Amino acid sequence: MLEMLQEVFNIFFPRICAACELTLVRNEFVVCTHCLHRLPVIPQADAEELVKEYFYGRIPVSQAAALLYFHKKGLTQHLIHRLKYRGDERISAFLGNWLGGYLADLKWTKNIDFIIPVPLHKNRKRKRGYNQVTGFGKSLAQFCESEYTEDILIKAFNSRTQVFKDRFARTELKGAYFKLKNPERIRNKHVLLVDDIITTGATMETCAKVLLKANPAKISLATMAITV
Repeated sequence: MLEMLQEVFNIFFPRICAACELTLVRNEFVVCTHCLHRLPVIPQADAEELVKEYFYGRIPVSQAAALLYFHKKGLTQHLIHRLKYRGDERISAFLGNWLGGYLADLKWTKNIDFIIPVPLHKNRKRKRGYNQVTGFGKSLAQFCESEYTEDILIKAFNSRTQVFKDRFARTELKGAYFKLKNPERIRNKHVLLVDDIITTGATMETCAKVLLKANPAKISLATMAITV
């Protein structure tokens, strides 16, 4: 009976692939089988090297991970856009579980103490309804057997209010966007900072520098996608 009701529900409210937007068939979840094979997954050895290259000489990165290559107008861009701007929150946990499956086999993920997302300002979070990185971070926390928290790194100012300021002013203010709460919690701990996409790396760099003020033992980075 329940199965029949589900089939009727799917007729009126079909489940669609988050990448190509075609209807999902039974046993497909979030992304269809065809798109799963088309998404540009990064081998983890390459991912770590690529992320560390972005931040070389900028911040000390202990370990790093990324799931997908990001190409303009590519399938990954469509997926991230749907997550951030079209309310498809399920994508976040889906990508976290996917990357988590790879990280579960790596020794360094077993000594992560805290997983911390790049935060959204409360006004933007209220408008969107969620932080697009929350599901991703929580899923990784399960695989890494670590604590996910949004109560340490806070976005104090909404960056969109600075859109008309010149480039120098935006650079000067960027570090002030983020604040620490309860910094003693991460002192001498291994922190994994997570975000949806690395383009220039400026946001993750700024967040990492704020976290470094609390003197963590290590900072590692993980992202859904990285621009190449």
